[in-house]
Amino acid sequence: MKKFTVLFFSLLLSVCTFAQINLGKDMSLKIYGHVRTDFFYNSRDNVQSVDGLFYSYPKDEVLDANGNDINGSDNSNMYTVYSRMGFDFAGPMIGKAKTSAKIEFDFRGNGNDNLSALRLRQAYFNFDWGKDKLLVGQTAHPFFGEVSPQILNLNTGSPFQPFGRAPQIRYRRNNGSFQFQLAAVWQSQFKSHGPTADDGTGKGNARNQYPHKNSNIPELALNLDYKANGWIMGVGVDLLSITPRTKAIGGDGSTYKVDERLTTLSYEAHIKYQKNLWMVAAKSTLGSNFTHTSMLGGYAVKSHDTKTGERKYTPFRNSSTWINIVYGKKWKPGIFIGYIKNLGTADDMEMGDNKVVYGTGTNIDQLLSGTFELTYNVPHWKLGAEYNYTTAWYGKNQKDGKVTDTHSVANNRLVLSATYSF
Repeated sequence: MKKFTVLFFSLLLSVCTFAQINLGKDMSLKIYGHVRTDFFYNSRDNVQSVDGLFYSYPKDEVLDANGNDINGSDNSNMYTVYSRMGFDFAGPMIGKAKTSAKIEFDFRGNGNDNLSALRLRQAYFNFDWGKDKLLVGQTAHPFFGEVSPQILNLNTGSPFQPFGRAPQIRYRRNNGSFQFQLAAVWQSQFKSHGPTADDGTGKGNARNQYPHKNSNIPELALNLDYKANGWIMGVGVDLLSITPRTKAIGGDGSTYKVDERLTTLSYEAHIKYQKNLWMVAAKSTLGSNFTHTSMLGGYAVKSHDTKTGERKYTPFRNSSTWINIVYGKKWKPGIFIGYIKNLGTADDMEMGDNKVVYGTGTNIDQLLSGTFELTYNVPHWKLGAEYNYTTAWYGKNQKDGKVTDTHSVANNRLVLSATYSF
């Protein structure tokens, strides 16, 4: 396997000399990618993935017997796993449609234990009839869209910005300055939270395949955009329906088949201006159980059947807003500010021994983050430094899901990055 990998990449490097490769009649291939190195430093432990490269927010305090914060230790590391390679195929024509395809991967693996292993980022084919386009395969979630922060941190603004990639069937219609998009989306690498196993107990809390897989209903996302004179303005609405469990353990200890479902709507609005040396962008998202896009939230049990154990659920709702300003060409300073507010649950949740919550950051009342960066950009190269300060206000959930009796926890993060693109 190692010999094959070495041979494979040797062949790729040998053909990368040619930016565009002719594959025969009406077909071509473009190879692209980058080699990227990131160094990061944090002043405390954080909620994160990829062993700290994908940063979200600071963990809450955990005090030892002497009153010292166990999560207060600083940490740092350096990785190259976000080096990337992709292949863009163009052609042939099928009827009046231009066809194309993309496949792209990096080396971040899955989770923290498989770093440097290949991971599929994007893989799709596309039909283009001019005004109408149809995409089938895995690419960015529709709410990530064309308006996202330009920052060095690999989280691309998460958890303030919806982030993720997913298998989907996406139809897009362009009519002058207006763009309409409708997508049916499934979950793969980025999943909803729920019980850690489909065993009927409902225990555990982690991103896993069962809630959306058991639903049999794809996520539906509708987006409308207006584009003209350097401006992009748009809105979106998303419908997600999940089935946390298909069986439950009842009050008598027996296992029962249950019919559980939670259906939610999430919304977003975005604006971006990019012209000359300026880039100014902002997005606001009202997420309801929107954790599969790397955002805060989740859902809780609001009632249960004492005989069968069947549950009804209520979603956590979070309001998230960010703004990003970048100026320049060779030297590009930029700022990013993000804010999240926990709006509580749609209905009162069960408390005491019956309290069950699935999600991430559900005990955070507010999250505030500020970033300043400076990058140096020349052909093929991007060098940059970024400082981020994030504060989370942790507390206790009330019956309505809102968080009170809060205390703040902050993290200082420094990122140094170098990227060679080809």
